[in-house]
Amino acid sequence: MMSSHPAVVLDLSANGVGIIHALARKGIEVYAFDTEGPYSKGKSRLATCGVCPSPLHQEEELLSFLKGVAVNLDERPVLYAGADDYVVFISKYRNVLSQYYLFLYPDHSLIMDLLDKKKTYELALQYNIPTAKTFFVDNEEQLDEAITQLEFPCILKPVFGHEFRKHVNKKAIHIQDAVQLKTVFPIYRKFGELIIQEIIPGDNQCFYKVATFFDDDMELQALFTLQKNHQFPAQFGTGAHIVSKRIPDLVEVGVPLLKELGLKGVSMIEYKKDPRDGKYKLIEINPRFWLTHSLTGHSGVDFAHQYFLYLTDQHPTPQLQQIDGVQWIYIVRYFLTFLEKRKNGEMSMKDFFNGFRGKKVFALFAFDDPMPFIRSTASHLWNAWKRKRKE
Repeated sequence: MMSSHPAVVLDLSANGVGIIHALARKGIEVYAFDTEGPYSKGKSRLATCGVCPSPLHQEEELLSFLKGVAVNLDERPVLYAGADDYVVFISKYRNVLSQYYLFLYPDHSLIMDLLDKKKTYELALQYNIPTAKTFFVDNEEQLDEAITQLEFPCILKPVFGHEFRKHVNKKAIHIQDAVQLKTVFPIYRKFGELIIQEIIPGDNQCFYKVATFFDDDMELQALFTLQKNHQFPAQFGTGAHIVSKRIPDLVEVGVPLLKELGLKGVSMIEYKKDPRDGKYKLIEINPRFWLTHSLTGHSGVDFAHQYFLYLTDQHPTPQLQQIDGVQWIYIVRYFLTFLEKRKNGEMSMKDFFNGFRGKKVFALFAFDDPMPFIRSTASHLWNAWKRKRKE
């Protein structure tokens, strides 16, 4: 029986568009909102889209806005968030929003810990999870001490990535030597706390993810694992070409960890396999839908729809078995990554076209919803051209 509950999606990046596609194609009415910049690039014809106040700078306005959306709908909508800023906002105002929306999150303190790389590192130590060698640096004295123990090159990363990227659109800064580190550290430090990490060797294919959806009783409702093929930017970035792949070793360690932490709702843990010792090293844990989640529906485990069915009391059967070998491709990012890797002799034109063989799903490209793909592609190519011109 078709549910009359609508869905509200906060985020119009590829992540949010993936949620829209998964739900709208099953006949669910979808409303989607984002702040003005992302909204202009992510409007979808499969949802009623609009601009919303910022979760960072306009909390009261956004709360009032979301109340207004919900009261004009016949049934309580299921609320989705595709970005950390929205997750933090929903979690912070959960007592109020739960009167208007259906959603499922772990404890607020756990969400904040997972967005704090320092706290995540402490969790890794607490649970004996292998991780990259990490240094926490607040001042020049600590920086000098870390340099005596560092191997270069290394990476400089923000403690709070979602806040840092509001000022600097980078996940990490590649550091070649001590001179560069001492030069750039004070520049980036003004945008937030920083950590220094060793670079775990290995190419993009050494990255893996385990995703889970635990219900309110911490019973597993959905399980999925994947492997990266390529990311953008190629060195430190997000997925550009991904493949569904069951990794039993990671299921054995990742699922019990997420359950013990109490990560109800949708979450994802990312590892990188270190070729030096064969160990999977923790990269991050995200308490939300992740960029490549739209691969799951085409691989027999539809996270977005399963979440909807559970929250609207339709008692879905758990989806724990996946189809392997399905590829997820963010076309423009895959192309830009190819250009970078070809320049370095790491990828040929034949390799690029072979990446389109077999069963696949595209991050944004869709005949029934073309504008998110067109806008995102134009934006990426324009930004790439501007970077090239600066160089």
